Amino acid sequence: MERSLDAKGRWRSLTVAFRMSPEENADINTRVRLSGLTKQEYMIRRLRERDVVVQGNPRVHKALRNQMTEILVELKRLETAGGADDEFLAVLRLVAETVNGIKGDE
Repeated sequence: MERSLDAKGRWRSLTVAFRMSPEENADINTRVRLSGLTKQEYMIRRLRERDVVVQGNPRVHKALRNQMTEILVELKRLETAGGADDEFLAVLRLVAETVNGIKGDE
């Protein structure tokens, strides 16, 4: 069994697995990309109700840029079709909070 140490020197030797829908998986993957953390660290922090503090780095910058491109495409579609779904609005809020946090805005 593979073991690794966490930041506090504890062995992480257990595996936790669960099922989710493809939509839930996509949502979590988006949040992980925008956090700059590994999926493991993101999930542990969220499950233990700890804040996820985004550390700006090239990987986060690229994830934000890519997400903003997807948002622009969706906004253009909405301009002609109308009506935004809840998942899109949630991602839009997350990106705005992340960008504002990186800039240091309140």
